[in-house]
Amino acid sequence: MKFFILVCLMVFQISVGAQDAIIAVGEAQQDKDKLVIDDAELTNNLTGDQKRLSAELIEIIRNDFVFYRHKFNTIDYAHKGKSSFTFPDLGLWESSAINFFITSRIENGPGSSIDASFKVWSIIKKTEIYNGKFKVSGQNLRQSAHQIADNLYKSITGKSSVFNSKIFFISDRTSEKDIEKELYLMDFDGRRVDKLTNFNSVVLSPSVSPDNSKVMFSLIASKKEVSRSKVRMIKNIDLKMLDLRTKTLSTISDKPGINSGAIFSKNPDIIYLTLSFSGNADIYEMNIKSREMKKITNHYADDVDPSITQAGSFMAFLSNRAGRAHIYTMDPSDTEKNVKRISFVGQFNATPRFSPDGREIVFTSWVDNSFDLYRVGADGNNLVRLTKDFGSNEEPSYSPDGEFIIFSSKRVSGGVATQDIYLMNREGEILGQLTQGFGRCLTPRWTNL
Repeated sequence: MKFFILVCLMVFQISVGAQDAIIAVGEAQQDKDKLVIDDAELTNNLTGDQKRLSAELIEIIRNDFVFYRHKFNTIDYAHKGKSSFTFPDLGLWESSAINFFITSRIENGPGSSIDASFKVWSIIKKTEIYNGKFKVSGQNLRQSAHQIADNLYKSITGKSSVFNSKIFFISDRTSEKDIEKELYLMDFDGRRVDKLTNFNSVVLSPSVSPDNSKVMFSLIASKKEVSRSKVRMIKNIDLKMLDLRTKTLSTISDKPGINSGAIFSKNPDIIYLTLSFSGNADIYEMNIKSREMKKITNHYADDVDPSITQAGSFMAFLSNRAGRAHIYTMDPSDTEKNVKRISFVGQFNATPRFSPDGREIVFTSWVDNSFDLYRVGADGNNLVRLTKDFGSNEEPSYSPDGEFIIFSSKRVSGGVATQDIYLMNREGEILGQLTQGFGRCLTPRWTNL
């Protein structure tokens, strides 16, 4: 199997030479709204467990908003005066230059649950802009907290947050003798991790359907091959799909060679994937119901790892047409239509991914002896370097709202290498490490919410 394809799918090993000119890491300045999430008003009949549940609920909501610190300056200020829920002192917050004030009241619910009411006030408008009530139990605490935080965020911004979203990723956590990688799913903040596969093999390149009901991935599978009356075991990269609701697994493509890099289009029955059964690797469009296929790229070079805009009218992919892997764009409505190279940084590029609005592409490039993340306009202009001197950073992916980028970062300390999932905002500010002590974690991909 060709070196280029193996590099794109599994291991990145290249030599270092002269680099193209790049733009240094920058930090955009932005006005922030001042936000207070007050301590909850508690009724007198709450049990000790309910009081602890109430405190945890407010803490999770506060932590959620901290992720949007490029938008909000969340003030750690608990109102110690009269009830801020029943009698909000809007003058106090106006004098403190607060823009938005969130207050809550917790009441006794059925069993050990609580009834949580929330209000959002626009201090500038002196108007209540949100009022909602929720039932929260210990079993659904984090899910409820993220939903409440999303409602609060939406009332202020008019947009959905990432609080309800989840992240697929791959980890070798359960690997023992052989290198094994399985698929996992976690909340956007790295909590509530769920293992989805148990193949005892290598899972690659997850991709989630538009409605979040299915996930595709490639699997290195062992198969029997009969040649001249002799049977031998060979390995093949097959494409699988897992229905997350029914937990059923199906094989989408198992042609000889590579069946990988698959992505969904806006039509969940249409996917794009890389196949190498004809010799070199090309990108195909496939109807997963009829199995009908159409060739999208047709070049003697290897074309892999497609990414497509939500509208489905613009595709980015990797190709070594110029001798090394760089990013190209095209119109996927026909074979080789309007192909254009747009990346010229570094010796080697990988994993281009569109922003939700299709205006930007985030990708990995080998520069200064390591992989770093870059952002570029879909037309190839406005190149921005996002990481530098922060380990080796790969496999970026935008959040559903376009505000964040998830990626894997490999770091070496004391001779020990670790690889974990990190989160940054789109300007390159590192917001935190989402996995820790969970094996080698890679290939994070957001759900679509």
